[in-house]
Amino acid sequence: MAQIIQLLQSAIVFGTVILFGCIGEIITEKAGNLNLGVPGIMYLGGIAGLIGTFFYESSVENPNKILCIVIALVCSFAASALGGLIYSFLTITLRANQNVTGLTITIFGSGIANFYGGYLNKLAGGVGQISVKTTSEAFRTTLPFATSFGDFGKVFLSYGFLVYLAIALAVIVQYFLNRTGKGLALRSVGENPATADAAGINVTKYKYLATCIGAGISGLGGLYYVMDYIKGTWANDGKLESLGWLALALVIFATWKTVNSIWGAYLFGVLYWMYLYIPGLGRSTQELFKMLPYVVTLIVLIVSSLKKKPEQQPPASLGLAYFREDR
Repeated sequence: MAQIIQLLQSAIVFGTVILFGCIGEIITEKAGNLNLGVPGIMYLGGIAGLIGTFFYESSVENPNKILCIVIALVCSFAASALGGLIYSFLTITLRANQNVTGLTITIFGSGIANFYGGYLNKLAGGVGQISVKTTSEAFRTTLPFATSFGDFGKVFLSYGFLVYLAIALAVIVQYFLNRTGKGLALRSVGENPATADAAGINVTKYKYLATCIGAGISGLGGLYYVMDYIKGTWANDGKLESLGWLALALVIFATWKTVNSIWGAYLFGVLYWMYLYIPGLGRSTQELFKMLPYVVTLIVLIVSSLKKKPEQQPPASLGLAYFREDR
């Protein structure tokens, strides 16, 4: 039983990182923009939050935990949204190829993050010496009554607030996209921008806002990774980039529905970490287990393509630049 609890806890923490990335990308793709720069955006969110809180904690004797959280969230969201703005300018205004631009953002984001991560390491006195302990503790503070619910509390209540924020965002975004006028307008831009434009919807504004806000939310996944997953330090090991690609795979697995991404993210976490709880597995077998989330995504993609249900398909204009003069 203890091993099952540990597996579920690991899956939820792991899943929360990719859940933020997935929610942000779904918002972006619903507007017709395919941003393959999610890994780079998550890098930007993680390093920006770390930089902001590192200098704050270094400048005061007793850092305020609430202020630490606010600084980290603002820096992370702003830097990630800036990455989304760069992508938007290139693909919406200049109409650059979305696939190439997204991959460029990934390379750019990881390069910038690792450069400044190395700089912070140098300031802190050497590799592995960065520590924003107060901020990390604030992000990892669990609900005070979690221990009162036994195993249930251990599995579902023993996490920092970003876990519950991710779940809440998934529900809110789903409601926004399907039950509000602006959400329906956003979806119409992703399905048929020419028709939306003819109906008086500002296509450019919706694409810019969706991409920048979506990038800001994706960046929170990077912040969660830095502050909770690796406990307030910086690791130049490429793990965050692999989680960013998993977030993109989760978008397909969830069939562009943010509510589906909640259980999908945790399922990915279970599949990814399951090998640790199966005795006697060799190195090669362990690597096969890490591939399972991608294999499951391919199966879902094949099944949904064969069924051809409209609600399981990507937006019709996804990845296509909109030329207003051709309308």
